[in-house]
Amino acid sequence: MINFNVPPFVGKEEQYIREAIIENRKLCGDGPFTKKCNEWFENEFKTPKALITTSCTHALEMTAILCNIKPGDEVIAPSYTFVSTVNAFVLRGAKIVFVDIRPDTMNIDETLIEPAITEKTKAIIPVHYAGVACEMDIIMDIAKKHKLYVIEDAAQGVMSTYKGKPLGTIGDFGCYSFHETKNYSMGEGGAILIQNNKFTDRAEVIREKGTDRSKFFRGEVDKYSWVDLGSSFLPSELNAAYLYAQLEEADKINKNRLDAWDLYYRGLENLEKRELIELPYIPKGCKHNAHMFYIKLKGLKERSELINYLKSRDILSVFHYIPLHSAKAGIEFGRFHGEDIYTTKESERLLRLPLYYGISKEDINSVIIAIEEFFTTSI
Repeated sequence: MINFNVPPFVGKEEQYIREAIIENRKLCGDGPFTKKCNEWFENEFKTPKALITTSCTHALEMTAILCNIKPGDEVIAPSYTFVSTVNAFVLRGAKIVFVDIRPDTMNIDETLIEPAITEKTKAIIPVHYAGVACEMDIIMDIAKKHKLYVIEDAAQGVMSTYKGKPLGTIGDFGCYSFHETKNYSMGEGGAILIQNNKFTDRAEVIREKGTDRSKFFRGEVDKYSWVDLGSSFLPSELNAAYLYAQLEEADKINKNRLDAWDLYYRGLENLEKRELIELPYIPKGCKHNAHMFYIKLKGLKERSELINYLKSRDILSVFHYIPLHSAKAGIEFGRFHGEDIYTTKESERLLRLPLYYGISKEDINSVIIAIEEFFTTSI
């Protein structure tokens, strides 16, 4: 069986978890390993403040609070994304304004953002699909012109860059995911990156259940109390220990995944030249992190047939998001601005292939051969 995903494991995870339990005797949030993870992102990505969280979902919820999103506000986002992208703002009473995607990158179409802006718009939520950057220069210019927040959903974008800048560090806020399906994992987890220091103190309070406990532990106040909105967004030290082992090997993991991605691309190029499939597109100025390798088929029917064909050969492949604007909650909490030219059509064509840290060349070649055989038998 060729699994679709295997959670990353580099070797020191068990050692660091044991260290947290036996030596540090610290299991709850904001212990030594949590601090090491925060510092790693701040140093590596040159970001003023990074705080790891219990999930990317919670990182996004923190940004909604920090931006003071209120009932009646609007935020602009793609419909082709995971529900957490928009749910964080719906929870604060906002209306989601969906716009179409670009068919080449599956990212939000930057040319459609400005026409969707109203006097109620408070934020733009670009989602860097597959770790490939949105057109952030244009998005940031639009946001500056209209005085809007930019919250990067970089759940899939750790180690990817846009014109040399790490994804998650370009907008006002960036949010990462360390779910077990991501390039770097702590099982469940995430991070919020903050570019403006004026938000740092409040972010710490929100993350600590609305208390100024962080200041108390630093000796800045003699007792802590409830001072603001908040929730328990701190991950366990055990999760942080698992993640830190991988952050120490971030470049090694990144190279391994990129090598696997390149092997897929080279192996499937001939099928693209024969116009049987489409391969991923990486715009100039973007460096991706090989978060996923996908192909596009002619349509929903062919995709379903290929999924079943691969499954019959013990290869697991999956499609991705059902567009949010067509879902029950999407209809209730959002609206689609303009025409859905590409979102639904392209989502029904896309198929994700097995890709994870440590996948063997033999398994990748087996997937490639199976796809070639599918087209040989179906033509």
